[in-house]
Amino acid sequence: MTAFDDIPETALAWHRAGKGAALATVVETWGSAPRPVGSQLAISGAGEIAGSVSGGCVEGAVIVEALEALEDGRPRILDYGVSDDEAFAVGLACGGTIRVMVEPVGGSIPETMLVDLVDARSARRRVAYVVDTGSWQRRLVAPGDAAPGLDLPERFRGDRSGFQEAVFVAVYNPPLRMAVVGAVHIAQPLMQMARLAGYDAVLIDPREAFGSAARFPGETIVQDWPDEALAAHGLDARTAVVTLTHDPKLDDPAIKAALRSEVFYLGCLGSTRTHAKRVARLTEAGFSEEDIARIHAPVGLDIGARSPAEIAVAVMAEITQTLRRG
Repeated sequence: MTAFDDIPETALAWHRAGKGAALATVVETWGSAPRPVGSQLAISGAGEIAGSVSGGCVEGAVIVEALEALEDGRPRILDYGVSDDEAFAVGLACGGTIRVMVEPVGGSIPETMLVDLVDARSARRRVAYVVDTGSWQRRLVAPGDAAPGLDLPERFRGDRSGFQEAVFVAVYNPPLRMAVVGAVHIAQPLMQMARLAGYDAVLIDPREAFGSAARFPGETIVQDWPDEALAAHGLDARTAVVTLTHDPKLDDPAIKAALRSEVFYLGCLGSTRTHAKRVARLTEAGFSEEDIARIHAPVGLDIGARSPAEIAVAVMAEITQTLRRG
């Protein structure tokens, strides 16, 4: 899932409330399908819905099938063609075809499995829901679990749900987060771009004159020391850290905290000479060459950026490249 929603949580709540619930998941698409693979719709036995599988094109038909699935307890896979007119109505230029898997909770998806999925999402643990559509056997798989032939590392990295032969893999990644250290000019467009790209972004700077709401309206600002702020924020494999002050007193504590974590990206502003001095300090602090090689410095792709906004574009491009390609 490319963004955190509450579809599995909603389905579990409806099931526990005695209403009954089914989950409909887009498992394949062809052409200009309205919603990507992995998109979900929850349907209660009372006809309530949450989420979407087609932006409105086929929801009515899916709801009917889901209610029937709640009656007979059996899963099913449905194929729908989305006409050009229907696609145009939801903002697309042309139509396509989508395949939707409908599974009743309890009758198909065990409640305990849905609870485990919801718990993993709440704890920001990456997990994949794997279902064999031939035998309808299901399991939850973590990144380190044995899963021959499922290409899980690439799926988790790319937020890529999909089929491998008859096995459907639904990837549930935690929401992306970004911690920006240093409330400098580059941080202003970078914070905005991060939010537009789907990141939960936080700005860290203990200097009140820099990290002020007047300079960063609407942003989440933490005025603690960077290492303390990052410890409170949490660092994991779905987090990017960018340091922008090129002041060792501020950047180095954040860099050390990031290097001791699983963050997928660590980028640091500064010239080649500034980075050489940074490398010397980190080496003296006991970090290995392999550790230090994780740092992207100078930060951002080399696109000839000059202005703060252009540099922010270069940084977001490099973060995206690292996330999607490793």
